[in-house]
Amino acid sequence: MNLESKLTILADAAKYDASCASSGAQKTNSRDGKGVGSTGGAGICHSYAPDGRCISLLKLLLTNSCIYDCHYCINRRSSNVRRAVFTADEVVKLTLDFYKRNYIEGLFLSSGIIRNADHTMEQVVVVARTLREVHDFRGYIHLKTIPEASPELIETAARYADRISINLELPTQESLNLLAPEKNMARTKQAMGRIRFKLEEAKDRKQNGDTKLRHATGQSTQVIVGADASTDADFLGRSDELYRSYKMRRVYYSAFSPIPEPSVILPLKAPPLMREHRLYQADWLMRFYGFGTKEILTPEMPNLDLELDPKLAWALRNRQDFPVDVQKATREVMLRVPGLGVRNVDRIIRIRRLKKIRLEDLARLRVSLAKVQPFLMTVDHNPARYLLDSDRLRARFAPQPQQLELFQ
Repeated sequence: MNLESKLTILADAAKYDASCASSGAQKTNSRDGKGVGSTGGAGICHSYAPDGRCISLLKLLLTNSCIYDCHYCINRRSSNVRRAVFTADEVVKLTLDFYKRNYIEGLFLSSGIIRNADHTMEQVVVVARTLREVHDFRGYIHLKTIPEASPELIETAARYADRISINLELPTQESLNLLAPEKNMARTKQAMGRIRFKLEEAKDRKQNGDTKLRHATGQSTQVIVGADASTDADFLGRSDELYRSYKMRRVYYSAFSPIPEPSVILPLKAPPLMREHRLYQADWLMRFYGFGTKEILTPEMPNLDLELDPKLAWALRNRQDFPVDVQKATREVMLRVPGLGVRNVDRIIRIRRLKKIRLEDLARLRVSLAKVQPFLMTVDHNPARYLLDSDRLRARFAPQPQQLELFQ
């Protein structure tokens, strides 16, 4: 099989992995005339850093052959798909050729498992080592690691990559037993714990003056939403654990996508994409707004409201906490007002030191007045209590019903 055919198969096979964002990558370049590549710019599979940089990645599988038989995976052992395998040298050549044509600025490399986890991980490491040491490649590299691989191989991968990740896939061991019986939650978490320890160790060494040390800046993971009966509370509870205990940079939520010749235990259709979107919004509230998982979801409501964003849904359930006086409220309290983001809350705090806040001041900050008015007070606005108590408040924010078309 020629290289172009392999690229067609293995680039398409990699599209199901969403955990390739490049946030946190250290900016490097080759402007000194040495080396190849950089980690800043735009171009094939796009990932966005927190500062707005767009980093384009060549996204590949080393192989789509696999000894595992995970029901949700199109590349599972029993799947009838066309198989291909790259050599390490072929991946290196593709990465350099694509970079020199200004198509990409980095590489995202994952793989099915062939022979065993260590053999596969060795091939992934060879690609990264060759790019870094032989070709002095300074672009972004994200390596997908295998929890069953030896700790030494995973540590070596972290020395050459900017980001490493291990896919958790599902939030509970019960779900894994059903859909991916060869995978083990405890083993994956052990690998994540070792990665966290090595990342913190490398960070300490850099802070102590080891400026030549290259090491990954963090780890991420991905979970599949809608492949089984796991609730949103299951996903958010697991994500909260990963952020707190393993210092995970990101948890990616990927809506289950039906695959050709699916297993009979899989759902027949994909979950609503809005569910994935709501999980990302709830994840954001946990990471940046101080919300706990038990505030966002309750035992009586284990799934997110698809009609309302999680912050607004929380506010409607806790109307006794509103309206909030923007002139006096703490930052933590204002962050819970629907329609106010972190940046605007910080701006409001600066402005109120100098003057009384009016609605026109919020409008200048491009705050959605229609959304915030029921939940806050300004010097010229005090929402009527009956509005907060009214059942019509939810209807005010819920999507309007749409007329369905009839087909003959």
